[in-house]
Amino acid sequence: MENLQKILSQYYGDKYRSMPWRDVINPYWIFASEIMLQQTQVDRVVPKFESFIRRFPDVGVLARAPLADVIGQWSGLGYNRRARFIHLAAKEIIDRHGGVVPSQTDLLVKLPGVGPNTAGAIMVYAYDRPELFIETNIRTVFIYHFFPKRQKVADSELLPLIDSALDRAQPRRWYWAVMDYGAYLKRVHGNFSTRSKLYKKQSRFEGSRRQIRGQVLRSLGDGSMQRKTLADMINDPRTATILEELERDGLVTLGKDDVALAR
Repeated sequence: MENLQKILSQYYGDKYRSMPWRDVINPYWIFASEIMLQQTQVDRVVPKFESFIRRFPDVGVLARAPLADVIGQWSGLGYNRRARFIHLAAKEIIDRHGGVVPSQTDLLVKLPGVGPNTAGAIMVYAYDRPELFIETNIRTVFIYHFFPKRQKVADSELLPLIDSALDRAQPRRWYWAVMDYGAYLKRVHGNFSTRSKLYKKQSRFEGSRRQIRGQVLRSLGDGSMQRKTLADMINDPRTATILEELERDGLVTLGKDDVALAR
């Protein structure tokens, strides 16, 4: 633990990584970034985040925007249900929380798309509260230091160590240091979070249903389309069932013969 804390102290200063949602402490920016960072790497998120914030500079603008606009801005990040979630969450923040991102964990987890770890991250980064949460970089750091030869390490084994190490006076800076150190370890020593009990290898994207879902949403970006025309463009026998999935997810609206992004 002492060795880890000495290393982390370096990441408080000269090894700090600049990011838009770090350089400006804005709860809405942090909320949006944490939804984007779910299952998506920082390098991919930064340019999308910047264009997203230009289009939706505050939670009110996001809540009032058509869902089709939100999906269009989200295109390229993948896991497009998150676009629906962030839009619904923005509406709830306006309707139930006076336009302010909640500063209580129990309220955050009630927002669409916000689980316990995302809520913990928002509490730490937006409000500098010493909450416990865990994600891949954090797992990498603590597995590398405390379970270097173990497989199937449970989060229940890591959380007491995180709790013990956490700088409660400066939780935001401490978690930034852990995240940056975890990113370094991944580059140099590999992703130790794959030794987590919860780790699941991501399925191949090329040719996957996820890829076709993305193709459908991008194709509808300019407006509605005849289903047959869309099916001919995608040229995959799974397109019809994927359209039904997207409708259930609230991302498209199916007419008798046409399809459009949900409004």
